[in-house]
Amino acid sequence: MRLSLGDYARLARERLDRPVWDFFEGGAGDERTLLANTAAFDRVRLRPSVLTGVTVPEPSTEVLGRTWGAPFAVAPMGYQTLAHPQGELATVRAAGPRGVPVVVSMFSGHSCEDLAAAAAAPLWLQIYCLRDRAAIRRLVERAERARFEAVVLTVDTPRLGRRLRDLRNGFRLPPDVRPANLHGDGFDNPAHHALSQFDPALNWDVVDWLRSITRLPVVLKGILTAADAVRAVSAGVDAIIVSNHGGRQLDGAPASLEALPDVVAAVGGACTILLDSGVRRGADVLAARAMGADAVLLGRPVLYGLAVDGEDGVAGVIDLLTDELTDAMALTGTASAAAVPLELVRPARPRESSPEAVEHHTR
Repeated sequence: MRLSLGDYARLARERLDRPVWDFFEGGAGDERTLLANTAAFDRVRLRPSVLTGVTVPEPSTEVLGRTWGAPFAVAPMGYQTLAHPQGELATVRAAGPRGVPVVVSMFSGHSCEDLAAAAAAPLWLQIYCLRDRAAIRRLVERAERARFEAVVLTVDTPRLGRRLRDLRNGFRLPPDVRPANLHGDGFDNPAHHALSQFDPALNWDVVDWLRSITRLPVVLKGILTAADAVRAVSAGVDAIIVSNHGGRQLDGAPASLEALPDVVAAVGGACTILLDSGVRRGADVLAARAMGADAVLLGRPVLYGLAVDGEDGVAGVIDLLTDELTDAMALTGTASAAAVPLELVRPARPRESSPEAVEHHTR
């Protein structure tokens, strides 16, 4: 029975080989930030407003000039063919009819063109800036021709974080799992590929360069501080994603939700703000909206659905999250996801985690 995203997670863990599960599920270092992401949402309390006359809440909202079926999209996640042979193709086919955009990783197992042909909702392209700028330019141009609607530059990854689960497992990608949009070799070891190919010398000039090669909106993913948010706005980005990479980069960084209020205050409505990392229920989506995010990105739960039942599994995850969001809206008296009142949330005081709680979460 699949009544929550946790149910999908348990089923996915049963079906995936241990190294693949750890590759998807694990974080950097001691996984403090990984755990902090969900714990931050656990501390949020929603304040119901009663007798509001709300009958059928409206979950749709507008982001960058496009109407989304709900205030969430699929986050960029590479190598989805590890979870299911159809990988990203199944994901876009499930998301499209539901009006849920998909941010396609540059490490997708299917080409931009094939995904665009299968999509019925907006696609955004996520990129890391490689040392080979010409390769990135070609990929962005292909996405533009395929009618992708934005380019997302991940900025928190001069190298991959130290992911202990992968190191202990000696994780390598199997020969049949490769990025369809990139040429070359060395992809079997993601950490080594990142170290040799990602450009660690990036500075804010990369935003000007990216804007010079595309007419698409430019989004920065990996902002966690007010200062960087202000720099992003000054650089002319169209949106920022408050993100700690799902706890997979700097262990000890704040939870994305904890960073959100400072970023919202610093930006002051000057650009669109999205959030990822830690979203596990519909009420989390509502909480992030109330705290100032225009929408959120859903990551690992999509992989759970993909591993459990391919396209139907991803559809089930999206439908479940939408149903939970609609329930939370109805029970809080929130008529529209496009206009969530700020007074809806009250963060609860954080409590110290006991050793028993930490052990439970890491199992």
